[in-house]
Amino acid sequence: MNRFFYQKLAINNMKKNSKTYIPYLLTCIGTIMMFYNMCFLSVAKDLGSAGVSDSGTVRYILFLGAIVIGIFSLIFLFYTNSFLIKRRKKEFGLFNVLGMEKKHVARIMFYESLFTAVLSIVIGLAAGILLSKIMILFLYKLISFEATFGFEVPYEAVLASLTLFLGIFLINLLYNIRQVHMSNPVELLKGGNIGEKEPRTKWLMAIIGLVSLAAGYYIAVTTENPVAALSLFFVAVVLVMTGTYCLFTSGSIAILKMLRKNKRYYYKKRHFISVSSMLYRMKQNAAGLANICILSTAVIVMISSTVSLYGGMEDVLRSRFPRNVEVEASDVSEEQAEELDKLIEQQTLELNIDKINVLRFRFMNFVVIQEGSNFIKADYDSYTSNDIASLVFITQDEYNKLENKSISLNKGESLVYTSNGNVSGSILNINGYELSIKDYLSSLDSASKISDVLTKSYYVIVDNIDTIESVYNSLNIKDGEMGDLSYFYGFDADAGQQEQINIVNNLNDKMKELDAAGRADGTEASKSSFYSVYGGLFFLGIFLGLLFVMATVLIIYYKQIAEGYDDKERFEIMQKVGMDREEVRGTIRSQVLTVFFLPLLATVIHIAFAFKVITRLLLIFGMTNVPLFAVCTIVTIIVFAVLYTIVYILTAKTYYKIVS
Repeated sequence: MNRFFYQKLAINNMKKNSKTYIPYLLTCIGTIMMFYNMCFLSVAKDLGSAGVSDSGTVRYILFLGAIVIGIFSLIFLFYTNSFLIKRRKKEFGLFNVLGMEKKHVARIMFYESLFTAVLSIVIGLAAGILLSKIMILFLYKLISFEATFGFEVPYEAVLASLTLFLGIFLINLLYNIRQVHMSNPVELLKGGNIGEKEPRTKWLMAIIGLVSLAAGYYIAVTTENPVAALSLFFVAVVLVMTGTYCLFTSGSIAILKMLRKNKRYYYKKRHFISVSSMLYRMKQNAAGLANICILSTAVIVMISSTVSLYGGMEDVLRSRFPRNVEVEASDVSEEQAEELDKLIEQQTLELNIDKINVLRFRFMNFVVIQEGSNFIKADYDSYTSNDIASLVFITQDEYNKLENKSISLNKGESLVYTSNGNVSGSILNINGYELSIKDYLSSLDSASKISDVLTKSYYVIVDNIDTIESVYNSLNIKDGEMGDLSYFYGFDADAGQQEQINIVNNLNDKMKELDAAGRADGTEASKSSFYSVYGGLFFLGIFLGLLFVMATVLIIYYKQIAEGYDDKERFEIMQKVGMDREEVRGTIRSQVLTVFFLPLLATVIHIAFAFKVITRLLLIFGMTNVPLFAVCTIVTIIVFAVLYTIVYILTAKTYYKIVS
């Protein structure tokens, strides 16, 4: 036997199966390139030397992105490999019939996997290394930092890429060998036709799918508390994914059977063939459709949310910092408050900064559970409840100075301002302690600062600090006496960016000397950190979005290829019994359109139900501009739908070429 017989046979097999192997190779190269670049960015020395103040957070985001890409690569490449081996079972069965033993077939598969791995890893790493500088420059552009000179190839990124993808190719090889080893030659020859029996309608699976989908939608629609949304979102995702798989598998079969029972629809040349052929293959078809739906949903959610976060960053900064410079401290005595006032005055004079829109007040904040007009003590476990609320108490003296008013309240009376919540009636019951509501305020300047979009917020003005202490005692928060009130001082600085950063830094240094339990912060001082985090998330969203789009396109392509080969003989028979080419083309169009756009429709429905819970999650990042997120979502859906249609047109042509 020729010394290189198996190697030549492996290369020849890959050439003959180029329609399926070339997309697989390109996908392997693309995933390796993307994984290397994400690993490179998470360990690149340039990132730490470029003046990125929050480089640790950016690195962590990119590290998480590398993990996601790694896990996705393992699952997706295994999925595409299983398609390849299924298409080639007949070929391996023929080798067996012609006298090859299974160990010889395994040797051919070994060399095919080896050539695939070497080509993919070499080209993927080379492309990743060449593009790495462009990637880091693009990242610097997003996070608004100047680029550094130099070029590096971190060994950690190379080693991680080699380890992961050699492992994936090894797993795929072992799976392929097992598939051939566990099958006899007759089964291999019929391997491409497995699943041709008419599937039964699995009503139990359909019910599970409906219940899972309904539960996931219910969680998404009813969750109000952003902290609760953070934990419940993943539960909803799992439920919706389960429902999607179950309904595509069982629901699609039920729909096709209903169409078959409809004689007016079914007994037409186009519908008769398309419905019957899809029904017999729906067991394998449904998983691909469900994958397309889930990947499409992931693409739209990631891109729309990260684009809206990055595009709305100025809104986020203004929401987080209603004043350019802010000083906050808890448990501050009157003497410390006066010292902080003097400190702020001294620093603004030294740096020649004019203060505008000054906002200064003392307050006490309590986290509670709301039950109508009743508020009870909140424990740690209830912080994710939809009924969590914040009660902010301000004395009438502070309120009068703040709002330039002269109100006078008796003991037990209060004024209430509601922000991001709802309360009615004339009595506030705080764990048994009652306050009568003298009036509801229509506005409150301090609420523009201490309003917390993560919870329902209520601002209660009372006569003096003794009433606040009575509330503290009624809530029984902890043993001992109540501490001093919290302190807030904010102002818009009529100064440049660097001057605003300097005063924040100086105030923080001086506050440490005063031993005040708080810190200074501001818009300009935090801007670089915000750009680092949100720019990193935007970069990750684009990266993962492209990866998932690539996966979606490949699944659609393989689905069309698989159906084309499965339908080839059927359409040949139909043409022999009198069907012309135009009728074949019409039948193909009917078959493909029947199911091809179903995942896109399901994706739009998923996004519609998930919209509210995603807006709740974005509140955690300070994103309150819901119209901006809505616009980003709609535009992303439109762009994705156009891309999806283009892929449909191209793959439908491939399908037609195969069957005709």
